[in-house]
Amino acid sequence: MRVAIIDTGTANLASMLAALRRVGANPTLTRDPAEVAAAERVVLPGVGAFGSGMAKLEECGLVAAIVDRVSAMRPMLAVCLGLQLMCRSSKESPLVRGIGILPIDVVRYPNEHDGARLTVPQLGWNEVVPRPDAELITAGYAYYANSFHLAAIPEGWTGAESVHGVPFVAAIERGPMLACQFHPELSGPWGHDLLRRWLERPTSC
Repeated sequence: MRVAIIDTGTANLASMLAALRRVGANPTLTRDPAEVAAAERVVLPGVGAFGSGMAKLEECGLVAAIVDRVSAMRPMLAVCLGLQLMCRSSKESPLVRGIGILPIDVVRYPNEHDGARLTVPQLGWNEVVPRPDAELITAGYAYYANSFHLAAIPEGWTGAESVHGVPFVAAIERGPMLACQFHPELSGPWGHDLLRRWLERPTSC
């Protein structure tokens, strides 16, 4: 199966390519809006800052292609910063507008919770607890590397939560669309199984 990975120039491209190949996909990198529009499945990865991530998407003319895919319920996977870029804005880059697909703003973890200092960024494994109606996401442990997060699952989506001092959105899903705050490509067999389920999900649900 051919999968187009949006080349955001970020550090997790190699690991995403390798993980998709392990689960039987044929991934390619692209910055071409026409390829993103035409591809059967698309991945929006990301490691880095919200502002620079949006700047890269706008520079390549990719925002409209991403919006069109999600509006048409066509298969797409967003990972880490990729999930955050789909939101309206982020406290990380207050003057930068996000893609705006998700009517929610990205916030930072607090420095303290219940009187105890909270380690920020969150680096390492954490439990993922899906909602009962989640279909792609199952219970397990995923690898995170993030200082910012979504505080609530947006209306019209289902998903899963984790807790790092405070509850936060681990992942959201709607039909063939999946967006993860964690890195499935770095989350061992559990993460690879999630990638496989997304690849096998019918293109219309």
